Amino acid sequence: MTEEAGMFRVHHTIGSVLCCKCGIPMTPNAANMCVKCLRTEVDITEGLQKHATLVHCPECDKYFRPPKTWIEAQLESKELLTLCLKTLKNLNKVRLIHAEFIWTEPHSRRIKVKLRVQKEVLNGAILEQAYIVEYVQQEHMCESCSRIQANPDQWVASVQVRQHVPHRRTLFYLEQLILKHDAARCAKKIKPMNQGIDFFFANWSHGKKFVEFIGKMVPIRSHRASQQLVSHDPKSNNYYYKYTFSVEICPICREDLICLPREVASGLGNLHPLVICTKVTNRITFLDPYTLKHHCLDAKQYWRSPFKALLSSRQLVEYIVLDVGIVYSEVHVGGSKYALADAQVARLSDFGKNDTIFNITTHLGHLLNPGDHALGYDMFATNSNDMELEKYRDFDLPPAILIRKTYEENCQGKGGKPTPLMSTEYAEFLRDLEDNPELTLNISLHENKEYPPSVRDGEEDSACVALEKLLANVDLSDDEDGDDAMAE
Repeated sequence: MTEEAGMFRVHHTIGSVLCCKCGIPMTPNAANMCVKCLRTEVDITEGLQKHATLVHCPECDKYFRPPKTWIEAQLESKELLTLCLKTLKNLNKVRLIHAEFIWTEPHSRRIKVKLRVQKEVLNGAILEQAYIVEYVQQEHMCESCSRIQANPDQWVASVQVRQHVPHRRTLFYLEQLILKHDAARCAKKIKPMNQGIDFFFANWSHGKKFVEFIGKMVPIRSHRASQQLVSHDPKSNNYYYKYTFSVEICPICREDLICLPREVASGLGNLHPLVICTKVTNRITFLDPYTLKHHCLDAKQYWRSPFKALLSSRQLVEYIVLDVGIVYSEVHVGGSKYALADAQVARLSDFGKNDTIFNITTHLGHLLNPGDHALGYDMFATNSNDMELEKYRDFDLPPAILIRKTYEENCQGKGGKPTPLMSTEYAEFLRDLEDNPELTLNISLHENKEYPPSVRDGEEDSACVALEKLLANVDLSDDEDGDDAMAE
């Protein structure tokens, strides 16, 4: 005890006692025993469950949560840890402090969880102890997967996606979006159909959610789901239906030539009647090749007054450029570069046979040079019976409308055989990705080491995908030992 400025300060000293069993000095506690001796006397994990079983469905990769719920849970996830803890009995007799997974081989069908618990023991002393619980993963198919295995045609909701166009470029793009976002993970079966794809689901809500996903990616029109009575239980008054969602994708695709209806053209600021579709996402983007103006239509605006393409990419004709004169310098429109120019072109089929030359205006002035080849629509020789085009009687049709520059690439397969139609359409889809960097933001790109460099790769103005956007972490080639190698 010391005196300081008229005040007394008392210094407290914590004493020590001897353990009643081993006799070592220790801090006093209610049991008068050290921690080691206390653990030998009391096991707070006694009576707690150290072995349990988890029921896992190998088809849908879900775990069973009693009494009748199946949940999705990845290995070492919060959902799986919660399920493991709820499976244990008598865990409420102790206080849970911490829980974590212990790594095990995935094929061992064993899941280990390390738990740290506390409990009050002799004379109010609190003891903390850790122990491991081992879960055995038992394989058992859920009810829905069992029904599907017994009869693969059993489904509750089907989504019929259709696009009435002669090619599948938009469907290829939609397929990549579905793969990236894993939107069809709940689908029990996927069946390709003419001009579309059918998706089958075991739940009505899954089909409805899939329709909403497609509507956010491409302009669609979905009809009210039709239902068909499958069975009826009069005792419990339960009805079982099958639902069908009909989804129609707008028939406008990239590079289509469109004659806008008068009401649509006036709603877009008196746009030129002939426009080119440059991009199709959740909106349709149009470009006026004569003024370089661009406008967009969403799904509601399009289906309010729908229209079809005047000419599609299947009707493109190859031209040779004789002369080019820039009218306006290069501009950026909708994320792409264009330059208005006057050009003299001739059909490649007529070149050297006659002197038919067309003077046109094109939006590809930044790419074309004399001697280049380009694909375009032959308006001079095309007989069109489009009703909307007949309404513009005072409009003079241009002899040709160029769409894109072409490069000398090999369009034949191995052995000199022509490429199948499906491969040709897919090659056009890949070219669309190179020409539109914005489309690559929504899909996953992988590096192809066997890709042959084409002529356009050396062009300064040609579009290409940046190397840093490619996902080169997957290599499907086998090494000398026969194991799959991962390319970093």
